[in-house]
Amino acid sequence: MNWNRRDFLKNTSAAAIAAMAAGIPITKVFGANNYKNAKSTADSVILLWMAGGMPHTDTFDPKKFTPFSKGMQSNSVLSTFKSIPTALNGIHFSEGLESIGGIMDKGTLIRSYVAADMGHILHSRHQYHWHTCYKPPQSVSVPHIGSWIAKELGPLNPVIPSFINIGQRFNLGEAEELKAYHTAGFLGNEFGPFIIPDPTAGLESVQPPVGMSAARFEKRNQLYNQLIGNSPMGEYGSDYQKESLRRSMEQAYILLKSPEAKAFDLAKEKKEVYDVYNTGKFGLGCLMAKRLVEQGARFVSVTTEYEPFKGWDTHDNGYTRGVAMKKMIDGPIAQLIKDLEQSGRLDRTLVILASEFSRDMMVEGRPDAKVQEQVDQPDVIDDLKNYGMHRHFTDGGSMLMFGGGIKKGSVYGKTADQRPCKTIENPIVIDQVHQTIYHALGISPDTNYLVEKRPFYTTPDGLGKPALKLFS
Repeated sequence: MNWNRRDFLKNTSAAAIAAMAAGIPITKVFGANNYKNAKSTADSVILLWMAGGMPHTDTFDPKKFTPFSKGMQSNSVLSTFKSIPTALNGIHFSEGLESIGGIMDKGTLIRSYVAADMGHILHSRHQYHWHTCYKPPQSVSVPHIGSWIAKELGPLNPVIPSFINIGQRFNLGEAEELKAYHTAGFLGNEFGPFIIPDPTAGLESVQPPVGMSAARFEKRNQLYNQLIGNSPMGEYGSDYQKESLRRSMEQAYILLKSPEAKAFDLAKEKKEVYDVYNTGKFGLGCLMAKRLVEQGARFVSVTTEYEPFKGWDTHDNGYTRGVAMKKMIDGPIAQLIKDLEQSGRLDRTLVILASEFSRDMMVEGRPDAKVQEQVDQPDVIDDLKNYGMHRHFTDGGSMLMFGGGIKKGSVYGKTADQRPCKTIENPIVIDQVHQTIYHALGISPDTNYLVEKRPFYTTPDGLGKPALKLFS
């Protein structure tokens, strides 16, 4: 199904109304302005989201390579790709990631991410946890990390939305679950994501529909503002939420009329630059992220897109799917880092590559807390479709970080070389990841708001601590 403007409006309006319905008045208790160590190392964040579960042993943490052969034992396979050298002496990646390997002297490789144990594994639950730092379900609508950043720091450029999400459609499987964390929650709609489902149609997302006159568009905008205040939903939405929704529409209206809207038009790029990034929606999303950061975006998320049983969600054909995914991400990510460095923006832009959890051929969950197996992996492999990392693995995973004060040419953490390839040194969990990002931006770890007369922190109970060893 193609995404069209009607779908976009339907989904974003539903999210807005849901936020109004929550009707939660909030009061800020403590924040970045009171942070004693508020010297920031970054102004913007780009999150490169490997949706679906990127296997660490087949990407950034390769183990012993076992080539495919009929009759091979599944338990003998740790990596299905050969390892290749990187710019870091003695550090190897999996074949197919040569370009990213060539820029690892510019960032930090994390090999010890441990995902939460939440029982039966569902991608949308772990994605919710990664993006909000809270395990679902919650009694309130929890803000996305991009919304926290937009709320606390405000825009670098008042015309460009502070939080932009590129590449995820919401008319696929688990659509409602995905919408649940693509929201500013109780912070208010103005801090929610500006959603670009397809970067090739980015400019259309910030323009009136084709054929609509300026006068008609202006009238529609006025009617929308009246609807916010006069609809039945207005009875339930708090004044705070309604005013936040009004401001979000005003911001979008200003963007429509601004020269900065050209940042969404990838046709403005030189052909030779466009061609490097043009590996598909994700690659062009990286190009758009670069352009938007240049124009003052605070937080940009670019996703390979989560669609059940596609992309990194490898329940079968893990090896062949891995080949395709690497072709999609390798060149654009490396070029993004090079371009940000060349323009002088990398030092103040924190770029993160991450996934909700990893994968293994045999272990579902983690060794000491196995969960129901979701893949029938045979003990003996006779078909190439069974050759790959098909089960969800939460006890080890890889992340990359560049810029924004992060060390260059560094490796953090370690996983075991034999199955289970779990974290054995310097484990890092999601509340540390979030507070590391907030620390780079100068946002206090104590930042919280009173929601229903209870403090709600950026990380649960305000206990998250940044991983300071990641900084230079």
